[in-house]
Amino acid sequence: MLDIVFSHSYYYKFDPKQWKNKTPYPPLGTLYAASFLRKNNYTVGVFDTNLINDPKNIETYLTQHQPKVFVIYDDGFNYLTKMCLTKMREAAFEMIGIAKKFGCYIAVSSSDATDHYQKYLDAGADFIIQGEGEITLKELADCLTKGLSFSDIQGIVYKDDEEIVINPKRPVLKDLDMLPLPAWDLVDISAYRAIWNSGGKEFTLNIVTTRGCPFKCNWCAKPIYGNRYNSHSPAYIAKHIEFLIQNYGVNRFWMCDDIFGLKPNWVQEFNAELKKKSLGISFYIQSRVDLLLKEDTIDALYESGLEEVWVGAESGSQSILDAMDKGTTVDQIYKATKLLKKKNIRVAFFIQFGYLGETKTDIEKTIAMIKELQPDNLGVSISYPLPGTKFYEKVKADLKYKANWADSDDLDMMFDGTYHTRYYKKLHRYVHKEYRKSQAILNFKKAFMEPFSINKSQIRSMLLFFYYFPSALLDRIQLKNMQHSHV
Repeated sequence: MLDIVFSHSYYYKFDPKQWKNKTPYPPLGTLYAASFLRKNNYTVGVFDTNLINDPKNIETYLTQHQPKVFVIYDDGFNYLTKMCLTKMREAAFEMIGIAKKFGCYIAVSSSDATDHYQKYLDAGADFIIQGEGEITLKELADCLTKGLSFSDIQGIVYKDDEEIVINPKRPVLKDLDMLPLPAWDLVDISAYRAIWNSGGKEFTLNIVTTRGCPFKCNWCAKPIYGNRYNSHSPAYIAKHIEFLIQNYGVNRFWMCDDIFGLKPNWVQEFNAELKKKSLGISFYIQSRVDLLLKEDTIDALYESGLEEVWVGAESGSQSILDAMDKGTTVDQIYKATKLLKKKNIRVAFFIQFGYLGETKTDIEKTIAMIKELQPDNLGVSISYPLPGTKFYEKVKADLKYKANWADSDDLDMMFDGTYHTRYYKKLHRYVHKEYRKSQAILNFKKAFMEPFSINKSQIRSMLLFFYYFPSALLDRIQLKNMQHSHV
C-alpha cells in the first residue's frame, strides 16, 4: 500500500503531433511533488500517463497500491499543459471517476483545474490546488492522514455543503534549493529513451532552473508559478545534472524554464560550476531576444554547452509586438539572431499568427523576417486565448462554442480575428514551405561556393526544393483567394 499515488493528465498518444515527434519528456513537475512528499515521510508512487493510451489502465495500479490520497499533478513546466487541451481534461475526469470508486481523497494541481476548478470539483475531485503545489499538498496530506481540519490551508479550493470555498493563495516559494531532486526513479526512463532512439534522436531529459516569469506578454498565462521569478542556485543545477549523468547516462538536456538565465551572473556561475565538476553537456533553452545581446553572456552559454536557443520572436511586425506587450523589438530579433549564429549557437523562432489586429502586411513582414534571418528551427502557432490573460479578456465574448483546442495541432481560431480558421491553417503550412524553400536556396548557394562541405541533410533540403517551390506557390494563390472570405 502507498500513502499517495501521483498521476497527471498529459497523454502524448492523445496528441498526434507530439507523439509523432518521438521526443517525450517525463512529467517533471509531478516528480518534484512526489519527491517532496517522499522526503516528508510519505510513501508515494507515480502512475505516469505520458506513454500510455487509456486512462482505465490506472485502475490496476490503484487496486495494487490502495492509496489514501490520489493526486493528479500536472507538469507545470510543460507548455502543453498550460493549453488545457480538451482531450487531456477528459482523461483527467475519467481518472477522477476511477479513483473515486477506490474511496481516495482526490486532489488536482494543474493549469486547467486552476482555471476551471468547478468543473473538476463537479467531476469528483475533493480539492483543487492553485499555484505552486508542493507545500500545499504536504499540508493537505498531513490534515487528511491525521483527521485534522484543512479549512485554513492556503492554495486550495473545495466544496463545503455544495458551496465552493476558495482559500487565499499561497505565496510562491523563494528558496527553490530546499526542494529535493525530482523522483526520477518513479518513472521508466528506459521507455523514454527507447522512443527517442526510435526517432533517431539523442536522448534528452528535461530539467528546470527557475520558476515563473517576470515579463508581461498579454497572451501568456502563468497560472502555477505567476509573474514572480525565483531561481535554483547554479550549484543545485550542477548537482542535478551530475546525478542524471551518473544514474542515467544522459548528457543532453532541455532547460524548460520560461526564461533561462535571467538572474544577473547566473549563467557565468553555472558555467563555472560545470567546469568545477568537469561536466560536459549539451542543452537547449528558451529565452528572449533582449536578453541575448551581450557577448559575454552568450560566450558563457556556449562554453556551458548551449547548442540551441528558442526565442519568442512571435512577429516581424513591431505593431503586433507592441499590441502583445511583448517588450521586444524587431531590431532586437535581428541583432540577437545574428550574434548567436556568429557564436555557432543554433537559433529557433516561436512565431504566432492571428493576434488581434493583425493585417496582411504584418503577416508579410513576419514571413520576410523568417526568410531573411533563416532560423535553424521554427515553431508556428495561432494565437490562443488562455484564461487569466488580458488577451483572453478581450476575446472571451467570442468563445461561445469552443474555448480550448482538442490537441496541440488543432489550430482553430476561437475568436473573431482578421481571417478565419481555414486561412490560418493554410498559412501555417505555407510559412513552413517558404521557410524550407529559402533554406534550400541557401544550400544551393553553399554547394556552388563550397561543394565539398555539403552534407546529406543539405542535399535532401536541395532536392525537396522541387516539391516546396510549386506547393508553396499553390498555397500562396489559395491564401490570396481566402483573404476575401470569412467562412
